[in-house]
Amino acid sequence: MSKNQSPSNANLLFAPLGKVSDNPTSYSPESLFPILRSTNRSQLLGFNPQQPLFMGVDIWNAYEVSWLGKRAKPELAIAKIQVPANSPAIFESKSLKLYLNSLNYLQVGSITEVHALITKDLSTVAQAPVQVQLISPDDWRHVRLTQPMGTCLDRLDLEINPSDTPNLLWLSADFQSAPVTEVLFSNLLRSNCPVTGQPDWATIFIDYAGPQIAQEGLLRYLISFRHHQEFHEHCVEKIFCEITAQCRPSKLTVYARYTRRGGVDINPFRTNSSGPWPENHRLPRQ
Repeated sequence: MSKNQSPSNANLLFAPLGKVSDNPTSYSPESLFPILRSTNRSQLLGFNPQQPLFMGVDIWNAYEVSWLGKRAKPELAIAKIQVPANSPAIFESKSLKLYLNSLNYLQVGSITEVHALITKDLSTVAQAPVQVQLISPDDWRHVRLTQPMGTCLDRLDLEINPSDTPNLLWLSADFQSAPVTEVLFSNLLRSNCPVTGQPDWATIFIDYAGPQIAQEGLLRYLISFRHHQEFHEHCVEKIFCEITAQCRPSKLTVYARYTRRGGVDINPFRTNSSGPWPENHRLPRQ
């Protein structure tokens, strides 16, 4: 285990991630590997499972979903998957890919049957209701591409130490002036898979109300995740908790749109506001 890897990921020794895995040649729901959220959350600053700091959802988009139709001709869809942030478990990303690949050999009568099957299997592993939408090729024209909205932090001319690791003391806010409401974003968030060490890139949005957050310190903090080894969901929750502790916003939303790997992108959304969930629109890098 490297110095930047969280001890919460020790159970991943048994996960398929980072190992040579044969693609299933038959329907294999047992390919799905659960990871308990509670293990990582026990490491979060100020997190109390009895009074969570946030609610939210993990939005997964899977672009390589296929199965066999009635006459064994392959059928295709894009899957949009929403896992509630209060689910006891998430599924490890490679295990999801293996599971979806196993559907390639399954012959079913309709897309409705495939939808019901995926929904059941993912909900079983997450131990909570998972929402699934399958978009067939006839409806792909409705899949939207959008641009980030808000103030881009990347315009700031900072001198960065490439070896920096996350330090919450870079986060600060102006508690003497009037509160503000703003959306800040950066395209420079890079974290790393805790098992394979492969980089994961994202555009991250900080939507808040309260004391104005110092932008240079926030950008320095976000860039420093480039050596941090943690899953997408865990990075977003760490950022949420540490901004909450240091900057004390009255409302806070942290939303990361990660680029896809292996035909899947993962987009964690955490908020303490009762506003609407985000639209699942792809960004240019996705």
